[in-house]
Amino acid sequence: MPTARLDGTGPAPADLPLLVVGSSLGTTSRALWSEVAQRLSGAAVVVGWDLPGHGAAAPATALSAEQLAADVAAFGAAVQAERGRSGEPFAYAGDSLGGAIGLQLALDSPDAVTAVGVLCSAPRIGTPSGWRERAAQVREHGTEPLVGASAARWFAPGFPARRPEVVRALLDDLAATDPASYAAACELLSGFDVTGRLGELRVPVLAVAGELDVVVPVADTLAVGRAPGALATVVAGGAHQLPVEDPAAVADLLRHHVLGAPAAQRRTLGEQYAAGMRVRRQVLGAAHVDRATAGVDDVTRDFQEMITRYAWGGIWTREGLSRRERSMVTLTALIARGHHEELAMHLRAAVRNGLTQQEIVEVLLQSAIYCGVPDANTAFRVYREVLAEQS
Repeated sequence: MPTARLDGTGPAPADLPLLVVGSSLGTTSRALWSEVAQRLSGAAVVVGWDLPGHGAAAPATALSAEQLAADVAAFGAAVQAERGRSGEPFAYAGDSLGGAIGLQLALDSPDAVTAVGVLCSAPRIGTPSGWRERAAQVREHGTEPLVGASAARWFAPGFPARRPEVVRALLDDLAATDPASYAAACELLSGFDVTGRLGELRVPVLAVAGELDVVVPVADTLAVGRAPGALATVVAGGAHQLPVEDPAAVADLLRHHVLGAPAAQRRTLGEQYAAGMRVRRQVLGAAHVDRATAGVDDVTRDFQEMITRYAWGGIWTREGLSRRERSMVTLTALIARGHHEELAMHLRAAVRNGLTQQEIVEVLLQSAIYCGVPDANTAFRVYREVLAEQS
């Protein structure tokens, strides 16, 4: 096997789920994932899988996402067989290129995995020309010239000064990576694009972005959240190497959303979240929802997931009322409770749901009788402000 168990030593408990972790281009799973693995001790058996030519893994001169995904599936199956759990699926989490392989794994071998964590990654990463240029550079000069630039791009400001030993271990991995294998991985990424296949995903997927990631921007990672059964979130203050930058947050997310529930329950909750996110974006507008999602932190994360899953995925998706009718009910309730900021947001949403200006005015007039004239008076003022904003 390419790497050993990362969460401890001795026999792996047979009753714990298996989590296979994969790393970013130029790093090894031990340097990137060990701290997360330690935090997951008791929740999972964590085993690292390394890219070809990285660490002790055999080098390669040509790579494809499909082959690497198949390799991960075979690797996980072999570990499960060693644990006496032949044929049982496993969980997978990967960072950057490792996350892209996770998406390919979920698409190609959905029965092999219970859930997939995609960190600092996206359905498409960078540009084809950029990856081809880097491949040519590495074939000619090796990986050593990349070390300085990677130190600046991989980590959030201040992190190298706080954890120099962690940064040095990852940069040493990069310098030691087989150039031909690294270049082959770049060429793989130049053609990798599963954007059009996200709708095929049937495995629960957790997508985690680093707020300050300049390699894979937040919006690119959050795009994974549009897939069925996917959940997307942002780790505040993190950049491109989240497993070392915030191992506590990563371990917590994996524990709750990749390892924390039976597979059937994760799939149900994931699909509900995905359905809620689709409706939420359609009703409130993609720009508004993307801003709200990008602003999620440790304080608001559970709340945002709750309202997406239960309000938007559990109520707004029901067939008993049309979206137009739900907008009317929502406007009335917000007027009655005096929630003016939410009222403005839902007045905009009512237009997206097909209500005309006259119909909205009728709702406000109805509210004047049953909620109170002062409440309706304020509602008319808010609606005029919304109309002025839209014009």
